[in-house]
Amino acid sequence: MNLFNLFNKKETPTPAYQVGQEWQYHTRPGEEASTIKITKIEYYTGVGCIIHIAILNVNIQNPQHPDGLKEILHIPIAEAALRNSTTQLKDDRCELPDYEFGFVHWKNLYDEEKAGYFDTSVNEIVNYLESGSFEKS
Repeated sequence: MNLFNLFNKKETPTPAYQVGQEWQYHTRPGEEASTIKITKIEYYTGVGCIIHIAILNVNIQNPQHPDGLKEILHIPIAEAALRNSTTQLKDDRCELPDYEFGFVHWKNLYDEEKAGYFDTSVNEIVNYLESGSFEKS
């Protein structure tokens, strides 16, 4: 071992994602203005990094919401899936949307092992939300 390496501490690289960032992502056609905001970042043993996002400026036609949905304020997503979705940082200090209610609800269900997180692209998540297949009639 090189003595120099003993005392040469490497700094931990800054993570790519930080709370308060707004990112562009691979959107669906016609939703190019849609962005995501990073609202919370958590690390779970055995799971890794879960990033909580809000999806803004979408046009989700959903059977349970006749007027459509323009924003989704809380989505938990695996970091790797988010990395495959984002294209460019738009803003590194944006105002956060009101995501706390959705997060607390998800966290309670997650702790009871009744909820999970997405490991697919944001584009696929938006399509899934549009299908309404997860909602009760």
